[in-house]
Amino acid sequence: MPHSLVVNFMPKTPIYPEYLTGRHIHALFLTLVSSVDKELGDRLHGEKANKGFGLSPILVMGNGSLVMGNGSSVIGKPKPKTRSQSPITNHQSPNYQSLITNYQLPIPPSTPCWWRISLLDEVLFSKLTGLWLNLNPDRAFHLGSADLYITGILGTPQSSQPWSNFATYQQIYDRASDSEKTIAFHLATPTAFRQGKYDSPLPTRDNVFNSLCDRWNTYSDIQINSEIIEYIFPSRFDIKTEVVKNYDTHTFIGCVGEIGYRILGDASPEIVKQINALADFAMFAGIGRKTTMGMGMVRRVIGNG
Repeated sequence: MPHSLVVNFMPKTPIYPEYLTGRHIHALFLTLVSSVDKELGDRLHGEKANKGFGLSPILVMGNGSLVMGNGSSVIGKPKPKTRSQSPITNHQSPNYQSLITNYQLPIPPSTPCWWRISLLDEVLFSKLTGLWLNLNPDRAFHLGSADLYITGILGTPQSSQPWSNFATYQQIYDRASDSEKTIAFHLATPTAFRQGKYDSPLPTRDNVFNSLCDRWNTYSDIQINSEIIEYIFPSRFDIKTEVVKNYDTHTFIGCVGEIGYRILGDASPEIVKQINALADFAMFAGIGRKTTMGMGMVRRVIGNG
């Protein structure tokens, strides 16, 4: 079952920019995992591929969330829906700006912050249950020299935080439209793809949907043939390149913005459904390279294809 969790926290000391790189947020996640299951933390550290999780950069409240403040609902206590919306992703959110990820100044103490963790493997989620069931607000986690205190973890749809959600693979598939032929994505953090020996920041049809299809087939029992990608064609784009620092000395070039596709040709309703399932899955899976270091954070957008 894919989960998209949002960890709200407050730093008691400044978070300096040099500790906000992809390498440091990856290490912070492994520290969280090791706090409840050291063996699992060591295993994830040693894995080179198919890690089953994705991370956002560290973000200041209001940057990608829709309200200020640090109030949270605990996992398992969803707020009631106030209007009709997708049970998988809140497509109607008005806030689709790219997330601010390149900090030039320290994040000051007592600044409400949030951090998105996506989990594609139910086993991994169950192993981490102890983290939020036994949440200790007095325990500090460390990011460089900063002391971070978790104030809450969101795991259900929120009107104030569009990045928290969950669904089983079966639910994603069952709820996917078999008639919607317009697909658009918001690339919220820099996104890049491996092509041979090199990286490409261009979100081509093949780059985007092969990435989604590979991750879906790795963790879902409902297999989707990648040949369906042949029915997808680009229709619009509003993107730009950004440089992201994942290591102390190494940088990547990725793209942010929005890109749209259309399903063309004689695609059957079943093929249309499978493509829409992959598009809805993007919120959990991310796309492209270094999704465990804050890159490739993506959501589907309705009405902009």
